[in-house]
Amino acid sequence: METQSLNALTRFAHSKAAWLILMLSAVALELAALFFQHVMKLDPCVMCIYQRVAVFGLIFAGLIGVVGYRYRIARAVGVIIWSVSAAWGLKLALELVDMQMNPSPFATCSYLPEFPTWLQLHEWLPSLFMPTGMCSDIPWEFMGVTMGQWMIVAFGGYLLALAIFFIPALRKSA
Repeated sequence: METQSLNALTRFAHSKAAWLILMLSAVALELAALFFQHVMKLDPCVMCIYQRVAVFGLIFAGLIGVVGYRYRIARAVGVIIWSVSAAWGLKLALELVDMQMNPSPFATCSYLPEFPTWLQLHEWLPSLFMPTGMCSDIPWEFMGVTMGQWMIVAFGGYLLALAIFFIPALRKSA
């Protein structure tokens, strides 16, 4: 029974559908972020922008999987990008929530993102990557949970899914 379940999970992890779910769920998060920013007029802080980049990493991981789901090396690259993006996003979300729940004049975020000089996203696409809010602000809650806390749930979910799919995605095709 255990082998049968692992084989079914491996078949799913090797399918285009699995990687499409990863990619489309991350696209949905990005669209929600843009809705909050441009429709609801909620200003993203620099930590929000960094989380947005992490979600773009998840989109990219899903895209690699969608294009190369048949190839073990492509799945491995997708898994690596997925793990780095989800772990980094969770770290950022935890830091943001800590700043919001324990405000301190000594623990603030910067006004501008500190992207590498060769990747100045906030200058290239300011409507997506220019922070205009403060990290200590809590502009939105749903069911008593802040946006930062929801992002902890989201990135935690991506890491949980990764834990389930890690071995099956990297196995040889049956």
